[in-house]
Amino acid sequence: MILCLFLITPLISAQASSDRANLPDVSEEKTAAQDLNKDRSYSKKTYVYKEVDNHQIHADVYRYPGSCKQAAIIWIHGGALIFGSRTGIPEEQLEFYMNAGYTVVAIDYRLAPETKLPGIIQDLEDAYTWVVSMGPDLYGIDPERIAVVGHSAGGFLTLMAGWRTTPTPRALVSFYGYGDITGPWYAEPDPFYCKRPAISKEIALQSVGDSILSGASVRTPVYNRGNFYLYCRQNGLWPLKVAGEDPHKKQEWFRQYESIQNISESYPPTILLHGENDTDVPFGQSEMFAAKLKKMGIPYQFIRHKEWGHGFDRAGLEDPLVGAAFEEILNFLEVHMK
Repeated sequence: MILCLFLITPLISAQASSDRANLPDVSEEKTAAQDLNKDRSYSKKTYVYKEVDNHQIHADVYRYPGSCKQAAIIWIHGGALIFGSRTGIPEEQLEFYMNAGYTVVAIDYRLAPETKLPGIIQDLEDAYTWVVSMGPDLYGIDPERIAVVGHSAGGFLTLMAGWRTTPTPRALVSFYGYGDITGPWYAEPDPFYCKRPAISKEIALQSVGDSILSGASVRTPVYNRGNFYLYCRQNGLWPLKVAGEDPHKKQEWFRQYESIQNISESYPPTILLHGENDTDVPFGQSEMFAAKLKKMGIPYQFIRHKEWGHGFDRAGLEDPLVGAAFEEILNFLEVHMK
């Protein structure tokens, strides 16, 4: 028997902020539905959702077998828009979403600095359009029930999806994401990264190429792309090198790429997760975003913890706080995806 309906559990607070994620109540029915999937094998299919100058950009689609239409999660990797891959989705998190009844679509996008920010956002929009238009026939998703989940730079893209994609996603899940890319944290030298040995401009430029690239690890056989990122952070050059424009000269140009400036009453329900000890993306980024969502009356939830750092979820679902946070995500999605 394949369960196609989501079992709804009450959300603790649609506009709650807490220093500790609370373990939610899990109904016996919901647990049974998840257990049904645990012993089944899932399918993984790779598609080309877009081609640019003979470069193919891919998406991996994961789902358990069944003929019913499933809600979909579009998963977006992090990596400062400079490195990362659709294959980076943690297996444990992937199975968590699928066990709850979701089809997961993990996407690649072109990476900077070879491709600048406008092209990356175009990939986001095109990937979303491809899921909506092709997903029902190719892999059996319900195009009216799509959520977007992203980590770090993927969180940035997730928040962009809230107002740059059509139809609007039903829900967003941003792990340590950001809606501002021209603030001092990105446009000025970063004190944390400046403590590391300085990366010269020459080394930075040797760490990246000049042709289209998507789905690259932080260190490839040819390049160490992490050096380029470190150079950008040490010199406050991320907006210039990734977007292709100088935020100190063209502040208004960046408005179209800053979600915090584009939240309207139609923005989708959003759950933010961020650690107060994050040394990569400042915790204040999610604080500001939560405050703007609250002001605009958008349903949201803000899960935070004083000891969490960047990538806190890598501790795994066996970690009590991480496990509880993922149960909160599931509850949030069930409320807003029904």
